[in-house]
Amino acid sequence: MKKIFLTTIITCMGFFASAQFSMVSSVNTPEEGEKWSVSDITDNMGIGYQVNDKMMAGIIKNGENYDLFGRYYFENMYVSLQGSTKEISENMKIGVGYSYNVWKKLYVEPSYSIPMKEDNTGAREGKLVLGIAYKL
Repeated sequence: MKKIFLTTIITCMGFFASAQFSMVSSVNTPEEGEKWSVSDITDNMGIGYQVNDKMMAGIIKNGENYDLFGRYYFENMYVSLQGSTKEISENMKIGVGYSYNVWKKLYVEPSYSIPMKEDNTGAREGKLVLGIAYKL
């Protein structure tokens, strides 16, 4: 039992030592008549784990809930999939984005996502979002 425990700890330490983590967030525009605030940037913060050069997986805050997300990269472009931790198949969004390196490890990431299912009114309205990422 000790060998399994030690092997697991050493393996996890290896993952964290070679891991590439990213802090991600999207910028929300304030409601009409409201002023810009820090919460417009921090409402949708999350952390992603760069599995390899092509894939990232993580968790992001979406209002009061948390969403799981995944990205598959093609150079600086990516395809994303995001779904709620509650009823993940009912609330999935698929999207595309571009990761532009602004300064050292800071990236600006415009993206467009659309729900995979229609809402109660039968609409599937996409959303253009400006995101920020910092690779740790």
